[in-house]
Amino acid sequence: MSAISFSAPSSSYSFPRRTTNAPRVIPPIRISSGPNPTRFNKKITSDQSETQELVRLLTRKISDKEPLLKTLNKWMQRQRWYIADNGVYSKLISVMGKKGQIRLAMWLFSEMRNTGCRPDTSVYNSLISAHLHSRNKSKALDKALAYFEKMKGIERCKPNVVTYNILLRAFAQARNVNQVNSLFKDLDENPVSPDIYTFNGVMDGYGKNGMIRDMESVLARMKNNQVKPDLITYNLLIDSYGKKQQFDKMEQVFKSLLHSKEKPSLPTFNSMILNYGKARLKDKAENVFQTMTDMGYTPSFVTHESLIFMYGLCACVSKAVEVFDGLIESKVPIKVSTLNAMLDVYCLNGLPNEADSLFTKSRSIKIFPDASTYKLLYKAYTKANSKELLDKLLKHMDKDGVIPNKRFFLDALGAIGSSKENVGSANAGTGSNSPQKFAKTQLET
Repeated sequence: MSAISFSAPSSSYSFPRRTTNAPRVIPPIRISSGPNPTRFNKKITSDQSETQELVRLLTRKISDKEPLLKTLNKWMQRQRWYIADNGVYSKLISVMGKKGQIRLAMWLFSEMRNTGCRPDTSVYNSLISAHLHSRNKSKALDKALAYFEKMKGIERCKPNVVTYNILLRAFAQARNVNQVNSLFKDLDENPVSPDIYTFNGVMDGYGKNGMIRDMESVLARMKNNQVKPDLITYNLLIDSYGKKQQFDKMEQVFKSLLHSKEKPSLPTFNSMILNYGKARLKDKAENVFQTMTDMGYTPSFVTHESLIFMYGLCACVSKAVEVFDGLIESKVPIKVSTLNAMLDVYCLNGLPNEADSLFTKSRSIKIFPDASTYKLLYKAYTKANSKELLDKLLKHMDKDGVIPNKRFFLDALGAIGSSKENVGSANAGTGSNSPQKFAKTQLET
């Protein structure tokens, strides 16, 4: 238990007072004479011609097989202002990686060297991150380690703390404790010092995998390195303990948070509400919401979704309806994810007809279902073996132009397979990951 506590909270605690910031003073704007009009007009003309050239080029290439990125890159290289820059390539490689375009990221890396740029640490960091976005995680981790070893042998590409952070988080997410420990050992033997992002990334990876002991080991390492926790640290610990229903530890971390320099955020409360709900601890979840409002926090749409789903898990459908109806009466724009949460509560509690009724009137209350809504209801109606509701739903899908893919039907078949297992129980739901889908707790502030 000592590995969890950052401070020694007393048995009772007082909430921090809210402070009012002084109004910001806006300094006067100094107006100076502008540039020479003639030179300014020439610059506009030059910029316009370059823009027109780019538009013509993109229009001509729009139907070609050459990727748009390559077209843009070639155009940039022809401009008089263009200078090959590692920062630009590093950013482009990173963007391509996030989009899953690993081959284009590799092409950019090759193109950069062809233009005379020499890769540096930031470029290799982007390349490692790009590979880690690929679907084949095992192969991606092998590639990442290979680049890591290569960086050690190039003076201008030595791994920095960002490199270690990327790799440590990735291997923690992959449950590879041995490799994480090896990287920590490597980090200890180098002049590079770990930072708060190092420890948060690993603890978050372990926590999401339910590896509590490993997470606590990293927490102890963080304390030994005299790195102070930030709000993200507290939130990920609260969420991890809550998901494993280790509520004593979760509450202890929350008390430590209240006694620290940090302040709770909405995700702090959202996580506790939802995790208490999964354990059917309705009173505790309601107490968290009351504490949140007493401290002056305004609930977000995620908070309302967490409440709705919590009541659904606790078989308090009328309470969930009360929250949902309150949102409608407040005239605030309601997100489709909130509609999905209420629909899921109905289906979770064996009320498919009520779900159909809400779905039918959703457009009249300015909520427009999307593909996720149809998928949720299709699985629920399939599990309930309601041919009438399925036929009605398929007509709505056809009318709205929603075309189901292979995954859509595979999920439905999975629902049929599990329909024999206590359909009405709170554990069945419309999917084992429903709480995560409809009431996500964001650890970032």
